[in-house]
Amino acid sequence: MVNYLPRIADQELVERLGYIGAVLIEGPKACGKTATATRQAKTVIRLDDDQTARQWLTLSPERLFDGPTPILFDEWQVEPTIWNRVRRQVDDRNGKGLFILTGSATPTDDASRHSGAGRFSVMKMRPMSLFETGHSTGEMSLRSLLEGERQTGLGTHLAFEELLNRIVIGGWPELIDADVASARRWLRDYLTNLVEVDIQKLGSRRDPTNLRRTLESLGRSVGQATKASELARDVGGEDGPIAKETLSAYLTALDRVHLLDNSPAWRPHMRSRARLRTAPVRYFVDPSVGPAALDIGTSELTDDLEALGLHYEALVIRDLRIYAQRLDARVDSWRDENGHEVDAVVTIGPNKWGAFEIKLNPNAVDEAAASLLRFKEKVDTTRQGEPSCLGFITSTGAGGLRPDGVHVIPIGALGP
Repeated sequence: MVNYLPRIADQELVERLGYIGAVLIEGPKACGKTATATRQAKTVIRLDDDQTARQWLTLSPERLFDGPTPILFDEWQVEPTIWNRVRRQVDDRNGKGLFILTGSATPTDDASRHSGAGRFSVMKMRPMSLFETGHSTGEMSLRSLLEGERQTGLGTHLAFEELLNRIVIGGWPELIDADVASARRWLRDYLTNLVEVDIQKLGSRRDPTNLRRTLESLGRSVGQATKASELARDVGGEDGPIAKETLSAYLTALDRVHLLDNSPAWRPHMRSRARLRTAPVRYFVDPSVGPAALDIGTSELTDDLEALGLHYEALVIRDLRIYAQRLDARVDSWRDENGHEVDAVVTIGPNKWGAFEIKLNPNAVDEAAASLLRFKEKVDTTRQGEPSCLGFITSTGAGGLRPDGVHVIPIGALGP
């Protein structure tokens, strides 16, 4: 395990603790939630491995609240009753920044669990971005791009081989210095534990074999708006498609362990009458999950450049989500019935937005720029507002503003 590297979420957590009584940090297991939370907490209670703390919750729960605040309840879903007790403490103490909860799984809905509205702020964490792991210089700021500022940067330091490694290794804090072979073994074990242990603890038992097939199908569907019916056929294989309800249960289970991170469809005001497609584009929370689910590495990706392009897109989408969250922005996708699509639309509020095409090949810049400009013409900017940025995010090279108004953005230069 490497020493703690600063996270973009660090300052976000400080700000949330400043305006509300409790913060819930949600994200996949091993993404760094506990490490980030413990930097702010003055008392740490690890509910997943502290048997005494779990006993106090039954025998004398007030003992758990005696320590100095903020008090961290790590892996709170192990003892879901802690939710109501924290909520009551926030009400009774009437203070800010009192408690932090972390959770790598969403517990089963419980009618006895009260709403956390006004008491809890929910903060999502993902594995680390290239900027956080030190593989991006961050010269080209997403914040500045969305403010309409001209940005320049150079991404040639991130060699093609290293970019491949980052796709397969991912942004998991424990793997920052790992080689590809070790990372693949770690990820194989990680998915095995999720499928065979963590998901089984959530309630109704799910067939581990079909869960694995669901992961494989999603791995082949990365960056695509694959319909549920296609996934069902994939998972069912020779036996025919599994039932819609069964697939839904598998996807829900994977979502509850925070492994999925789909892009919903952006619905702007349009000049065009072409019908917009509303299916989400499918992504995992980290680009490494797709290759791990398919049991492929860098050599297999280089043999299939089309698949490599989609997994590269997944890496960029992860980074955009991390940077956008700091801005209270969202990342959506857009496509119409004629096949015209835009990989990412980042929106802040009702009218500030930027659109981005993502291509591994820097030579695709003219095609990507033309697509973005054509897309801009389809949006009713009198109602939606002019885009703050149109950007082409690619693997390497120099970044800057083209004469046509489209920014070229090497991923090794993109930052918050």
